[in-house]
Amino acid sequence: MSAPNKSYDPVEVSALQPDALDAARDEALAAIAAAADLDALKQARLAHAGDRSPLALANREIGALPPQGRAEAGKRIGAARGAVSKALKERQAELEAERDQRVLVEESVDVTLPWDRAPRGARHPLTTLQERMVDVFVSMGFEVAEGPEVEAEWFNFDALNFKPDHPARSMQDTFFVESEETGLVLRTHTSPMQIRSLLARELPVYVVGPGRTYRTDELDATHAPVFHQLEGLAVDEGLTMADLRGAIDAFVAGMFGEGLTVRMRPSYFPFTEPSAEVDMRCFVCRGASAEPGGEPCRTCGSEGWIEIGGCGMVNPRVLTACGVDAGRYSGWAFGLGVERTLMFRHGVEDMHDMVEGDLRFTLPFGTEI
Repeated sequence: MSAPNKSYDPVEVSALQPDALDAARDEALAAIAAAADLDALKQARLAHAGDRSPLALANREIGALPPQGRAEAGKRIGAARGAVSKALKERQAELEAERDQRVLVEESVDVTLPWDRAPRGARHPLTTLQERMVDVFVSMGFEVAEGPEVEAEWFNFDALNFKPDHPARSMQDTFFVESEETGLVLRTHTSPMQIRSLLARELPVYVVGPGRTYRTDELDATHAPVFHQLEGLAVDEGLTMADLRGAIDAFVAGMFGEGLTVRMRPSYFPFTEPSAEVDMRCFVCRGASAEPGGEPCRTCGSEGWIEIGGCGMVNPRVLTACGVDAGRYSGWAFGLGVERTLMFRHGVEDMHDMVEGDLRFTLPFGTEI
């Protein structure tokens, strides 16, 4: 791999200019201040603090700058996003206080209402969707694997080819149990189940493992410190990327219907080589929104494609760490986000809805007796 190019002149990126950043910040602060209720504030948060907000898009442009210019640009963007985040929290507190006062005045409780009515319960849509995703792979002959949520570093990092200085191992990304010296973490992904499956099962191995994972992310519209993944692993003689592509094609057809194209884009993961990001054609617009004159599509953001996860061929180092003969066996693995699938499959726009436990959100997905 070639070394970074540090000799070129600074690249001028319009989104990173101080005037453009100030304008984006001022527009966000004005929208937040103008939010008259919590629903309006939610829309302002999505528009000005979400992944596709001007400041978030500007942050992605830092990579276009030369190394010597990135620190200053990062500080400007960090200050602008910090001001927007502070304004959101303050306005949220103000609107919630106003709502609570209004409820006290406008609403009252009739204590004579019947007390013995049994309210309907509802399964959480994440549970239902996760089981449906698992069923697709079980129908292809996969077994379901399980693993602990409190993991040893060896399972979570070392056996998966994460070097000791890898950023994911730092306290900024990982919840350590008690202290970093304990070597115990809340698993940051479901991939440790790959290692446990290879150590505990006879080859060949075909497993799929759903589960909760933990990272030190702030809860916002698209991120949460606790989220769900679906891990898949196949290790056998003669497996290739073609077999991986076939399994993903079958999953997409089983979950979203026939006729959706799947593509793979080169990527990097320590535990797979080669690695790829997997996209599928938008199941709503079928890619038409990305064509000239196409109608806008909320599901794919008018890009025509939806990213559904990462995958790749199991790194031989991972096989060797599990005592598998990498010269004889090969394997592939994939990881899918359950929350992400729920968001674009059902139009859920805010991660808060998934974690607040409001029956008004879960009931429309169906009840269970």
